[in-house]
Amino acid sequence: MLLCSLALTLVLLVVSGIECDVKEVCGGSPGIPGSPGSHGLPGRDGRDGVKGDPGPPGPMGPPGGMPGLPGRDGLTGVPGAPGERGDKGERGEKGPPGLPAYLDEELQTTLHDLRHQILQSMGVLSLQGSMLKVGEKVFSTNGQSANFDAIRESCHKLGGSIAVPRSLEENEAIASIVKKHNTYAYLGLTEGPTPGVFNYLDGDPVNYTSWYPGEPRGRGKEKCVEIYKDGQWNDKNCLQYRLTICEF
Repeated sequence: MLLCSLALTLVLLVVSGIECDVKEVCGGSPGIPGSPGSHGLPGRDGRDGVKGDPGPPGPMGPPGGMPGLPGRDGLTGVPGAPGERGDKGERGEKGPPGLPAYLDEELQTTLHDLRHQILQSMGVLSLQGSMLKVGEKVFSTNGQSANFDAIRESCHKLGGSIAVPRSLEENEAIASIVKKHNTYAYLGLTEGPTPGVFNYLDGDPVNYTSWYPGEPRGRGKEKCVEIYKDGQWNDKNCLQYRLTICEF
């Protein structure tokens, strides 16, 4: 094999006309395998595979295990039949005596409110005319006219008093009744000892006014107050006939 390879190489070189040095190349037999090398470093973890289907449930364990978490509340069931009435219990100890009714502030307040509501209803029903409710007040009229003293007495008998506004809202309510009946009405105000100074019928000073420009100017001769259809006031003598409007 070695001679054939050498001869073939020489023939090729001669044919091609190339001069070169000839080196002997011999193929040796394979040597003994070397010992295996050391293990390399571990590689990176691969990606998680697709989650498999759940397996069948396992067999039930022996009794006496830990109880599981409570489940959700179910729907309310149908009410059951009423049970039999139980035996009457023994009477309890008698409590301390309560306060007399006239000393019970809560009871007296409730009775006062009820009495006020009853009087309001009776008064309004007795007048049987226009009615307006503003806050805790009710203004009502029977559509009839009278002088100041007669109106005050009529309202008092019904459990009320002559209407008097203590705010813009109440003044507008009274004025709307006056406008509806197309006339003027007296208010629950009278002139005091000082000319031009008016007070409520209980003597308290007035906290709201709606005087017509230049009024009051009666200076002791016009001791009552009338209200116009536009809600403005004028001092007037108390003998004129004006619309009856009570408040409750």
